[in-house]
Amino acid sequence: MAIDITHRLDTLVIGAQGRTEILQNVAVILGTVKGTVPLDREFGLDTTFLDSPLPVARARFSAEVTAEIEKQELRVRVTRVDFDETPGAGDGILFPRVSVEIREDA
Repeated sequence: MAIDITHRLDTLVIGAQGRTEILQNVAVILGTVKGTVPLDREFGLDTTFLDSPLPVARARFSAEVTAEIEKQELRVRVTRVDFDETPGAGDGILFPRVSVEIREDA
């Protein structure tokens, strides 16, 4: 069963376990830019695709999201990356919506 996740994390559950922990971890990955976490500068998404033409940015962003989530959260498999468009936000603003499946052996 695929579960949709965005970078928006309404509540951080300290000590979360199971499915809640996994989905929370994915949301944190989506909301973190590589180089911003002290003591783990490799954690998060590489944003070097910014300012690329929109089709290029979408493709590179999708690849980055998939690679980073599957590297950092081994208990999920990314099945799809889409982008939400916020009305009135203007062109070129990408908000990823990621569908993941929790692995059976997690």
